[in-house]
Amino acid sequence: MKKVLSVNEFAQDLKLEILYMGTREDFEVDTSDLNRPGLQMAGFFEYFAQERVQLFGMVEMTYLQNISSEVRSERLDYYFSFPIPLVLIGRNLTPPDELLEAAKKYNVPVLMSGLTTTKLSHKTMLYLDHVLAPCITRHGGLMDVYGVGMMITGESGVGKSETALELVKRGHRLVADDVVEIRKLADNELVGKSPDIIRHMMEIRGMGIIDVSKLYGLGAVMMEKSIEVCAHLEIGDISGIDRLGITQEFITILGIQVPKITIPVRPGRNLAIILEVAAMNFRLRSMGHITANDLEQNMLAMLAP
Repeated sequence: MKKVLSVNEFAQDLKLEILYMGTREDFEVDTSDLNRPGLQMAGFFEYFAQERVQLFGMVEMTYLQNISSEVRSERLDYYFSFPIPLVLIGRNLTPPDELLEAAKKYNVPVLMSGLTTTKLSHKTMLYLDHVLAPCITRHGGLMDVYGVGMMITGESGVGKSETALELVKRGHRLVADDVVEIRKLADNELVGKSPDIIRHMMEIRGMGIIDVSKLYGLGAVMMEKSIEVCAHLEIGDISGIDRLGITQEFITILGIQVPKITIPVRPGRNLAIILEVAAMNFRLRSMGHITANDLEQNMLAMLAP
């Protein structure tokens, strides 16, 4: 699915210099892959990834400088006649006049960076991966607890924000409260963050809105965090909850299964401590150590003749 991106924002985010803007203020792209047009400069257009952002490096520029002006003008004119979204130039290489003339003729933005071609390619692909990633919004909170990205879910009023605030007081970091924007950056990676308008803010019932970054300092907040486990706070019937922890539950977000822990909510329970233990136990399980299995093996060994 194609996404429309602003040329100015793209240049600002990647710290690029705009050599030619034209009348096109945005461009469409549907992939983070880039195209190095070396073969196209040599005249091969049988397969041309014209829908990708185009990247000129030292190889392409050196080749253009070593062909005649007539051939260079012809190749570049034909190249820019395709509906390419954007042209990037690395190493602050000065483009030939024919390139800018063709860009102006077909109204294609041209941007330049001082980074090496490899670094510029890597940086651009990471940026496009982020902006093109599928995104959804979920009700809940997101915390960094002992380095584990923990999403806290539950019905409204169950105590998600109060639990998150207690975790902040205990030295953990807030990513989002109430609303979490989730992006799928890879086949097995989800990253969550807060919407800009409520970033680092938290609603405490009876008190109102507080700014965690100002009350507790910037060390108490994060911009984004990978989602590794979901802690679901639940009030009501808990008879179906696995008491030993042998069965692993999951929730599915953007096609990715995330381990889920259901935490019963009762008066007097310190949910912050329980979530700390849940985070440490998740790290232990990720290393292959499941305490319930150890208990089962110990019981079998005791019952063995």
